[in-house]
Amino acid sequence: MQQRFAMYRQRLSGGEKLIVEGQLKRVVGTMLEAEGCKAPVGGYCLVEAADGDWLETEVVGFAGDKILLMPTGELRGVMPNARVIPIAKGSDFPVGDELLGRVLDGAAKPLDGKGPLHCHQTRSINGTPINPLLRQSIREPLDVGVRSINSLLTVGRGQRLGLFAGSGVGKSVLLGMMTRFTEADVVVVALIGERGREVKEFIDSILGTEDMKRAVVIATPADHPPLMRMRGAWLATSIAEHFRDQGKQVLLLMDSLTRFAQAQREVALATGEPPATKGYPPSVFARLPALVERAGNGVVGGGSITAFYTVLAEGDDQNDPIVDSARAILDGHIVLSRALADAGHFPAIDVERSVSRAMNDITDKSHQEQVRYFRQMYSLYQQNRDLITIGAYQRGSDTRLDHAVALWPNMVKFLQQAYDEAEPFDSSVDQLNVLLDDA
Repeated sequence: MQQRFAMYRQRLSGGEKLIVEGQLKRVVGTMLEAEGCKAPVGGYCLVEAADGDWLETEVVGFAGDKILLMPTGELRGVMPNARVIPIAKGSDFPVGDELLGRVLDGAAKPLDGKGPLHCHQTRSINGTPINPLLRQSIREPLDVGVRSINSLLTVGRGQRLGLFAGSGVGKSVLLGMMTRFTEADVVVVALIGERGREVKEFIDSILGTEDMKRAVVIATPADHPPLMRMRGAWLATSIAEHFRDQGKQVLLLMDSLTRFAQAQREVALATGEPPATKGYPPSVFARLPALVERAGNGVVGGGSITAFYTVLAEGDDQNDPIVDSARAILDGHIVLSRALADAGHFPAIDVERSVSRAMNDITDKSHQEQVRYFRQMYSLYQQNRDLITIGAYQRGSDTRLDHAVALWPNMVKFLQQAYDEAEPFDSSVDQLNVLLDDA
């Protein structure tokens, strides 16, 4: 990219095509406008910087004869009338077992200092939709190692769930807990738009040396441009699809889906798309299902992608547009309560507001009845908590509430679990049965 040229030749299947350079005419925020050259939306251009280096940009739109560009790296050193040259660059990236144990950025470039990737296959980052009638149904429970989730919010292999909470309530910690304890052939971790320090902490403290051997980590922290944060989510999903197509059971963990939506919002607003719902343009709500729907079970007889997405409820608002949209497109949601977290209750799962939509298809009637009764007793106590606390409730006035009061200490203990403690699926269900049968 260092050599200077006015135009270069790009070989195409139909012969040679002259690519003419353009000029940079405007920069507003992270948006660049160029004229004099042509490139398709989704294509790439190089912009010459003041020091003679070249900045890679992606075409995100056009206005008349001008094309709209956004950088894939740091935007600096560009000047008025800088040279802009379209380049031939596809959306394919290397895939294979060589990815296991590696840490990549949103452009599939290694961050771990272990040298280049030596993969012999490539795959498009865009993926190919699966005919919904060809997907295998969710019929098998998945052990995630968390007692309350295994028993009360049973997860199915190939299900897609969201962890909903405000900041600092324990989403990432719970996600890491499930990373270590969930049974999977391959783990794909996407750290999208989060704090940069969390990348190394996740690899060293949560995955560890052994679990890292079966994992691929995609890291695009908050200081990366919005296009790279979005591409990190697409890349992680494509890698998970590759291993699923090989018949493997894949665990996809994305922290967070909200940061992906915010990156799309930045791009959309910069290109002039009008905001619709609380500052979010319509394209955000189109991109979310396009990303999430790529996870799940593959065709009958193939592998699966069980996905967990963290969703940030800004200001603990469960009616936030992204929260509401994610809740509608996912196969279940686990809501974390700040009140429980502040009281030292871990994991801070709000049982009343959480649901697994696939649970009835993967559990037996006895299990479902026990879960229903647990929820009834838990909810009944919560509804009368103030009366019980101040001593206004007299024992014997309501038989069901008496039972809920008797169960309460054991229910609270049942819902708590140490971060480094794994609880197998069968043991979780057995403990639930013992709790309710002995009361």
